[in-house]
Amino acid sequence: MAECLFCAIVAGEIPATTVLETDRILAFRDINPQAPTHVLVIPKEHYPTVAALAAADAELLGEMITAAHRVAADEGVSETGYRVVFNTGPRAGQTVFHVHGHVLGGRLLAWPPG
Repeated sequence: MAECLFCAIVAGEIPATTVLETDRILAFRDINPQAPTHVLVIPKEHYPTVAALAAADAELLGEMITAAHRVAADEGVSETGYRVVFNTGPRAGQTVFHVHGHVLGGRLLAWPPG
């Protein structure tokens, strides 16, 4: 998709630090980490939001969740706890409109935030 940051990363046009890659999924380190572990998990195919992905390909959404857990395990945070966050829409804080899950861990993640 033209002008999509994450599509450009998938295409290799913009560098990223990849931590996991499958035929359909790419996971890479966030350039502005909010926790010691902060990895983005995206489908290689473009969907603007998690809602759009869920409606179009629930199996791929399941693969994203499986990949998120695998990232957490590989990063050593699966036993102590981690969070997977999907911001959906601008009022929820979504700034890149290519669905992505944030895998966060490595510190106490208080709720509510702030």
